[in-house]
Amino acid sequence: NITGFSSNITDCSQVVVPEEVFFTIAAAGILENLLVLLAVVRNKNLHLPMYFFICSLAISDMLGSLYKTLENIFIILCKLGYLTRRGDFEKKLDDAMDSMFILSLLGSIFSLLAIAADRYITIFYALRYHNIMTLRRAVVILAIIWMFCAGSSIAIALFSYEAATVIPFTILFPLMMFFILCLYVHMFLLARSHAKKIASLPTSTVHQRTNMRGAITLTIFLGVFLCCWAPFVLHILLARFCPHNPYCACYMSIFHVNGTLIMCNAIIDPMIFAFRSPELRSTFKKMFCCAR
Repeated sequence: NITGFSSNITDCSQVVVPEEVFFTIAAAGILENLLVLLAVVRNKNLHLPMYFFICSLAISDMLGSLYKTLENIFIILCKLGYLTRRGDFEKKLDDAMDSMFILSLLGSIFSLLAIAADRYITIFYALRYHNIMTLRRAVVILAIIWMFCAGSSIAIALFSYEAATVIPFTILFPLMMFFILCLYVHMFLLARSHAKKIASLPTSTVHQRTNMRGAITLTIFLGVFLCCWAPFVLHILLARFCPHNPYCACYMSIFHVNGTLIMCNAIIDPMIFAFRSPELRSTFKKMFCCAR
């Protein structure tokens, strides 16, 4: 499974991230995303479809950090002799870890897709947005997304050694990213012409600035996601199709660095939330002031 991909023999020296740094990044990512979830729950002004989708992305980030944390703990236990790699229990545990990783990746992709669709509707159907994207529909969309992701993660983890399973999974990543990319490029290209059509409305300028701000935020999310997850997905592809190639094996020697990037994504996303959303910043300030 994924945990075994880092053990390839190569002339390149294995790059190891210190455990202290590793666990610090993981803990920070989990705590930051918990803070985002708590802020949305406590502030009724944030009970909007957009923030529900952001919470979905925060949960995916938490799962990514939790997966890498647990995986690292089990690797340490194996090195100390408390766990064996060939036992039936360890095999099931490894499958569970892989399933959590896939769930985190798929959850992040589809959450970004939901955010992109929400921004698209906000920009091009501003007058009908509240009729199209209701809270109930947002909850239904998220329920469908997570049921699909959960089922897919279990199926992919159980049949991870089959090429017929690995190929669709790895193709899904660039395909969904390309679709989201096309979606927000379309938003930027047509937003100006759409703004002219509703320029006569008194609140159109304010709405347009807000909507474009949301589109820019989505762009930042997508860029950070690609930088943090793409190296690890490439690692999976190389480990499956060219594990003995010296160039592939050399790239796989930075396995721990790629894993750390996933957890860095969980730290960066909440910072983007706080930096781009005045309402979230205000909620965080109130939460910290009350705690003090």
